[in-house]
Amino acid sequence: MYYYTMKRLPLKKHWWLRGWPWLTGGLVVGTAVWYVWQKRLRPRFWYWVEDNTSDEVLYFVPLPADCKLIALTIDDVPHPDVTPQILDTLREYESQATFFVVGEQVAGNEALLEQIVTEGHELGNHLMRIEPSISKTTAEFEAELIETDALLKQFVTAVTWFRPGSGWYNQDMLQIISQHGYRAVLGSIYPYDAQLTAVDFTVDYILRRAQPGRIIIVHDGLAERIRVVDVLRRILPELQAQGFELVTLTQLVANAEQQTVSAS
Repeated sequence: MYYYTMKRLPLKKHWWLRGWPWLTGGLVVGTAVWYVWQKRLRPRFWYWVEDNTSDEVLYFVPLPADCKLIALTIDDVPHPDVTPQILDTLREYESQATFFVVGEQVAGNEALLEQIVTEGHELGNHLMRIEPSISKTTAEFEAELIETDALLKQFVTAVTWFRPGSGWYNQDMLQIISQHGYRAVLGSIYPYDAQLTAVDFTVDYILRRAQPGRIIIVHDGLAERIRVVDVLRRILPELQAQGFELVTLTQLVANAEQQTVSAS
């Protein structure tokens, strides 16, 4: 009788009677995936990370909690429309940044690079074109590094920092840049702003990860990336309200070295 009554109940009121097999199956599959990740894939993933990263590459700088410095870095500079607005925003909020220059974009934008340097920011080498650096042969990579370096030396006497296009690198690249007096840097706060266009996401991503010694990466270089100006106008006052100061990479590293000397 009970079974008979249940069969006559409206199905929409008892959706769980037909949904529970899917729910159970989902839990079983989810548990299996979690187990495989924890026991098999996760250890291998971190072994892979260790094997494919290098201590020669800077991702962040360890700083005490009361030393609230963050390095702001801007890739794919310059752009005739976007870069001036970035500079205006940095000036408004009294913040410094490291600008990674794409060599083929220098011609016609020399005044912008001079302004970057004059206003206390620093230049970094991002090779000649916006493309993955690791896709180049060793000879191509070194040639572009040297060519971009020569362009930058029109504005500064020395350039310290190199960032590989798309973030991928190998040991050959690190050896070459070292021979030319460079150090590689990536970062620890990358909101994927070159791929994702949502300003709210970018702002939230950066603010949630802000800690002393971190390195922020955002992008210039294309007209549609004008959204980076909105991002900066939102994160800079908020970070400053939290007590942070936005500095160049060289300033960040120098402060960390000073902290180490003081501690010893």
